[in-house]
Amino acid sequence: MSTPLITPDLVAVDLVATDRDDATRQLIDLLYAAGRVTDADGFHADVRAREAQMATGMPGGIGLPHARSSHVTVPSLAVGKVPAGVDFGAPDGPATLVFLIAAPDAGDGDHLKILAALARRLVHESFRTSLKDAPDAATVAEIVTREVVPS
Repeated sequence: MSTPLITPDLVAVDLVATDRDDATRQLIDLLYAAGRVTDADGFHADVRAREAQMATGMPGGIGLPHARSSHVTVPSLAVGKVPAGVDFGAPDGPATLVFLIAAPDAGDGDHLKILAALARRLVHESFRTSLKDAPDAATVAEIVTREVVPS
């Protein structure tokens, strides 16, 4: 893969968000700053539309907003650690880890593969704990790359 799925500049370790929309927007801004999203507002609208279909909260304090969009240039994953938590509609309460999956329109099932691999890892408390305990963005990116990205 020429462009890595996640890099340290796509990780926010102390995200303070008022709600899931705010959390998502802050992660989109990271993708935009990295040149992976061409239109932050356009991509945000696509993510919101997807979120409106079904809540993307998962048990274990996880938010998984995702969308395929014409505004995304390469498959990307932005991660936010939200110590105070933000509601993503999960049955067990707020999300303290938010994973924003951004996939290009032409990406076929790429984002579904990423989503499936991520979901398989997230059921393991040890994986979630390693991310929550990671001291910095580089460590988060390294853990996700090691555990989720197909080699």
